[in-house]
Amino acid sequence: MNKQTTREIGAHAPLAARMRPQDIGDIVGQQHLLAEGRSLRSAIENGVLHSLVFWGPPGVGKTTLAKIIAANTQSHFIELSAVMAGVKEIRAAVSEACDIKNLQGIQTVVFIDEIHRFSKSQQDSLLAPIENGSIILFGATTENPSFELNNALLSRLRVYVLRTLEPADLKVLIDRVLTDDERGLGNRKLQISEEVLELISKAADGDARRCLNILQVAADLSETIAGQETITYQVIDEVLQGQANRFDKQGDIFYDQISALHKSVRGTDPDAALYWLCRMLSAGCDPLYIARRVIRMASEDIGNADPRGLQLALDAASAYERLGSPEGELAIAQAVVYLACAPKSNAVYVAFKAAMADAKTSGSLEVPMHLRNAPTRLMRDLGHGENYRYAHDEKNAFATGENYFPEKMQNRRYYQPVERGLELKIKEKLAFLRKL
Repeated sequence: MNKQTTREIGAHAPLAARMRPQDIGDIVGQQHLLAEGRSLRSAIENGVLHSLVFWGPPGVGKTTLAKIIAANTQSHFIELSAVMAGVKEIRAAVSEACDIKNLQGIQTVVFIDEIHRFSKSQQDSLLAPIENGSIILFGATTENPSFELNNALLSRLRVYVLRTLEPADLKVLIDRVLTDDERGLGNRKLQISEEVLELISKAADGDARRCLNILQVAADLSETIAGQETITYQVIDEVLQGQANRFDKQGDIFYDQISALHKSVRGTDPDAALYWLCRMLSAGCDPLYIARRVIRMASEDIGNADPRGLQLALDAASAYERLGSPEGELAIAQAVVYLACAPKSNAVYVAFKAAMADAKTSGSLEVPMHLRNAPTRLMRDLGHGENYRYAHDEKNAFATGENYFPEKMQNRRYYQPVERGLELKIKEKLAFLRKL
């Protein structure tokens, strides 16, 4: 593949566009897919194409890799964006692909960025062209394909997961920019310390595009020190103001971080729980959303092992509503740490699901006569409430042998207290009463 020059790309194009890798050897990271001997690398080198989807966070090379594969296999390349394209554009691309195949014998790669935004009908319109070989489909998505793509389309694609770039990968990229006179910033002879390099590579948060954007702005704001353009720590600090870690309120990253917080609490790791809480808060997550999830954790994972956990979680949400940020966030942190340290029980959660399953499948079983309400004489004459044993009048305030389930339904034991916290006492009490 012939490399594009700055003139062809555009001298005033963003640095990220000018430095876009143009062959496999230029790509940083993704060695789990592109190292010698890996299946994708072998397929590219042998010119064997198949429909696929690249799944990964922003700025890790999904579009770049698609273009390189198409170029290395001498394929015609059509790029569509799911944000702008519809069925009409898909049909036009398929028609173009068929014409080129018939006239030139060249296969066409149709690349669809943000393919997860396609509706079901748009996705369905791709099935026949893939099936009959009119096109090779390359998709790119930041969202989980198993949630966002329908099964019919997903079954025709191979999913490749691209990983977040490591700081070491981004340092390689920065060094390439600083030494490339043609496409990068090499002609400016910028001075930059190892400390500042480290700061940029970490601030980029695994995103090559973000890394190059930071570097470009920093270069424009560089200071002249001893006659040389220098990117100082102060310049980078100014550029990074307001930069947050990757966080998408509707995407996998959002739910992955919530999941990590919940599982850290469940796993009794207050330090990890605090870390994930702060990651989410610093990225702009609504603290009240987190507070609601913490209330859920109190019921699901602590339960009656420490009922105070639910009250503390409710108090934390109330405190945040009264105080706002940042003062109220401390109350949420207090609740998170308490729940992480508390004894754990999901006994109520398990019991509730089991009882709900029975309630949905057992039909409309009648309430036993002795348990029915009897506020009127007619109801009492019909036997409602007859032979009901008032528990407070019984020894130990427990009516031994009494049945509280529908008559056609055998007694169930949904609630199995664990031997931790207060539930240990509850378990002992229930065992004692059952012996009676």
